[in-house]
Amino acid sequence: MGIKVGIIGCGTITKVRHAPEYKANPYVDEIIFFDRNLERATALANEFGGRVAQTVEELLTDPTVEVISDCSSNEFHHVFSTKALLSGKHVLCEKPISLTVEHANEIVEAQMKSGKKLMVDHNQRFTRTHQKAKEIIKNEELGKVLTFRTTFGHSGPEQWSVNKSNSTWFFKKERSSLGVAGDLGVHKVDLLHYLLDDEIEKVSAFQGALDKINEHGEPIEVCDNIVCSLKTKKGRLGTASFSWTYYGEEDNSTIIYCEEGILKIYHSNQYQLEVIQKNGERVYYKLESIQTNDNQTNSGVIDAFIDCIRLEQEPIVTGNDALSSLKVILGIMEAAEKGSVITI
Repeated sequence: MGIKVGIIGCGTITKVRHAPEYKANPYVDEIIFFDRNLERATALANEFGGRVAQTVEELLTDPTVEVISDCSSNEFHHVFSTKALLSGKHVLCEKPISLTVEHANEIVEAQMKSGKKLMVDHNQRFTRTHQKAKEIIKNEELGKVLTFRTTFGHSGPEQWSVNKSNSTWFFKKERSSLGVAGDLGVHKVDLLHYLLDDEIEKVSAFQGALDKINEHGEPIEVCDNIVCSLKTKKGRLGTASFSWTYYGEEDNSTIIYCEEGILKIYHSNQYQLEVIQKNGERVYYKLESIQTNDNQTNSGVIDAFIDCIRLEQEPIVTGNDALSSLKVILGIMEAAEKGSVITI
């Protein structure tokens, strides 16, 4: 018997990532969809050969469902992921894990109490390029890391969300809360923690709603751009910018400056990883192209999650990993609001 999976929330992330990747996984034999909008759930059940649950309770009390993907909007993660864990399900939660530390702790505590697996979908850890970069950094092939800069930006979530309009929940303060920082920034914070085997400790930042408007033609209630200065526990210094206004081309690049040279990640269209040594020697790696909103490839997240359940392994991104990234994002938001340096 294969694994039965329940998915809560049938928006774009379910349609382009979770559903097709579960469908393609040889160990999964059924997907059950739930969404407050029954039509949306029915459409995905038809598309991926699954069935529909009428309520969340139906999904969580079904003893045959072992796994839940929580693809609800950010403000509901602590409700659904916590309930699912305490109902004895393994949970893959979309990022950010939650909007507050208190709610994130609820999920982490539910995981400890239940003994089930909890993984959070910080998918940048899973790309071969980032894994190769981590290996080079860990082996100190370019000496120690001194400074870094990273960016993540595209033309905005209204191009991505289900109804393709600027009424998207991403623009609503009470629902997305953290704006572009919670949408894109949290990915890069997690990536920096992963690549550097370090944690961001001090932050300062500027933010603004520079260009996006809501369905009423007013500036959105959350930031569409944020630019940060970061210092890690091990004393590395860096900058990060996150944007919903990179019109024309996505940018998902990271540059790591070390004692003996530079690592450029997703900086060139031709090579995903470039190593430039102090003496001018260059090594180019062609590994795979990173996912963009327009180019969806298998993220590897679902396969890794199913494997960690099947093989009793620790998830690649734990609840605590996600919690420490959330704390940094909340610190960045506080720094931008207060105009001061915040210690995480």
